[in-house]
Amino acid sequence: MKLMTKEIENKIPPMDSTNSDNPEIAVKFFDPFSAWTWYVIEGEKQKNDWLFFGYVKGFENELGYFGLNELQSVGRIERDLYFEGNLKDVK
Repeated sequence: MKLMTKEIENKIPPMDSTNSDNPEIAVKFFDPFSAWTWYVIEGEKQKNDWLFFGYVKGFENELGYFGLNELQSVGRIERDLYFEGNLKDVK
């Protein structure tokens, strides 16, 4: 499965553009073999990567930065094709 598409690229707000206590989630990535989930709120394309800011559920649940290459290095990350929601829906 392709994690990034042109449609998703166009949907992700630029970094530092979301000023809401309950921002929309642009895309949800998850590891089907663990409890890790990444919810993208904002992002920006870099040279050979995407840098995202979002909510991460793993050992701890926190807001933070993560990269597309970092996710792809795991090798089994998937994109939720049907997820729609905002930050309060996932906390």
